[in-house]
Amino acid sequence: MKSKHYPEWLRKKLPAHSSLAAESVLVSCGVNTVCDSALCPNRSECYSKKRATFMILGKTCTRHCGFCEVNKGVPEKVDSAEPKRIAEASRELGLEHAVITSVTRDDLNDGGAGHFAACIKAVREELPKARIEVLTPDFRGDYAALKVVLNAGPAVFNHNIETVERLYSDVRPEAGYRHSLDILRFAREYAPDVVTKSGLMVGLGETDEEVESALRDLHRSGCDVATIGQYLRPPHGNCEVKRFVEPAVFNRYRDYGMAIGFKAVFAGPFVRSSYEAGEVYEGIQVTR
Repeated sequence: MKSKHYPEWLRKKLPAHSSLAAESVLVSCGVNTVCDSALCPNRSECYSKKRATFMILGKTCTRHCGFCEVNKGVPEKVDSAEPKRIAEASRELGLEHAVITSVTRDDLNDGGAGHFAACIKAVREELPKARIEVLTPDFRGDYAALKVVLNAGPAVFNHNIETVERLYSDVRPEAGYRHSLDILRFAREYAPDVVTKSGLMVGLGETDEEVESALRDLHRSGCDVATIGQYLRPPHGNCEVKRFVEPAVFNRYRDYGMAIGFKAVFAGPFVRSSYEAGEVYEGIQVTR
């Protein structure tokens, strides 16, 4: 984050503590993280705190979103031993709030829902007191697949809309804005005790009015928590950064979201879907 092209608020300091301990656990357990695969700017900070967001179902995605650095193409065979490794890594890291996401697997009949459920079960068996948050793809709108994940009992169900409706054809050409809202609505209605969460990036060409409209759509869909962060173009990303959003604007997004009824809005230049996920969850529990 030292590029002269970035404003001062996008220059992130290295953490005071080493990230090597967490990196060693991840390597020894043989697990993937979205932190590395998506080149998250927070990964050194999170690793220094022994936190990570696990990415299951391989490292190759079947979709071609313009903002994402994750590999795209023909995916790997599903690894049936992965849930156990995720559980072992969670134990070694001492996680109290485990976050599990995945590449999109349109090649699988259930989109990988059964594998998500297996990972939830394995982590729960290893760490009975840990909360489990899942960040899932849309499973092509298969509500039976969604039920499989929700029936496994995650504490938080997260599905990102990623951007405003107008930009979907450029940013998420193989997905649908209203479709993602329906996913969140279904999760809220089917599992009312599960916290629902969604996030979007700014800096892709949206207006502030469109961000507010997206927040209203998310709230109407039953979403409890919204996250908003600055889009930063990865080395192989197709979408350009159209603007760098100032911290004061993120504060306005947060205030607007809270004013319309969200339980929590986490907004800032470095905010990502699972960044400080445990603290966000604990914050909304205190206010309930």
